[in-house]
Amino acid sequence: MKHGFRRPLATGISALALLVGTAQADQQFLDDVIVDGSLCVGQDCVNGENFGFDTIRLKENNLRIRAVDTSNSGSFPTRDWQITFNDSSNGGQDKFSIDDIDAGRTPFTIEASAPSHSLYVDDGGRIGLGTSTPVVEMHVVDGDSPTLRLEQDGSSGFTPQTWDVAGNETNFFVRDATNGSRIPFKIRPTAPTNALYIDTDGQIGFGTASPSAALDLAIAGGLEINSGNIFAQQNGAVSLTLSDTSGADPDFKIQYESGSARFSYAGTGFPEMELKQNGNMILGGTCMSFERGGASFACTFAAGASPVCGAVGSTCP
Repeated sequence: MKHGFRRPLATGISALALLVGTAQADQQFLDDVIVDGSLCVGQDCVNGENFGFDTIRLKENNLRIRAVDTSNSGSFPTRDWQITFNDSSNGGQDKFSIDDIDAGRTPFTIEASAPSHSLYVDDGGRIGLGTSTPVVEMHVVDGDSPTLRLEQDGSSGFTPQTWDVAGNETNFFVRDATNGSRIPFKIRPTAPTNALYIDTDGQIGFGTASPSAALDLAIAGGLEINSGNIFAQQNGAVSLTLSDTSGADPDFKIQYESGSARFSYAGTGFPEMELKQNGNMILGGTCMSFERGGASFACTFAAGASPVCGAVGSTCP
């Protein structure tokens, strides 16, 4: 009896071993594969997996999708890429990343719990940061002072420097984050159009979009200097022209040239008054009046004649 079933038993064991070996072997399909249903890939997939609406599910404790390009001729691109879901190390990041495998870099990462619409590209190519409804090419939304940071980190050998460009209900501003967070430039809400305008030729207008000089102030309220001086310098005559546009009166000009200060009205052809460095004064008019203590008198001048002074109370025309 013992010898009667040796051959069938050996045959059964061999068949079982072959079946197990076949089940553990890789499967290679030499044709298209179509799965009519959902697909689960990973060591933790179970029989009867509840897919819900998932078409493809990856399920295990280390999740990666790698694209290996085997191009090996000519100048075809060969870069390998990988999609990484979370770090593999204990205490690592919960994240979604795209890795450049050949370069060992990770150019794109989304951390877990990032808010909705952190990055949104709409159907017009507009980019929203914090919004799903961008209305311009780059639209940034935040509850408190949306900010753009420009940081030179020193990696190229230049001195590190960081600037912030931000805006809120108080002002739009540029902040020097490297040097004490100073704010050298501000624009307040409701500032008028063309409050500051730089023309194509470099001329600057305050309150005008058509400056007619290097600095053109076309604003009500005038110019106030709380400290310091106004210093004008050039290689030649320096002048300041004052114009009253409310009437037809000529412009008035103050000019300094060759050691003389000249005061004149436009169109007269000569300065009405000239003050020399030595204190001498030249008057170009025909009458001069003097006032003191409430009393006045006037002296008139004619070519080739001595001045004639009138009685107390006389005035120039």
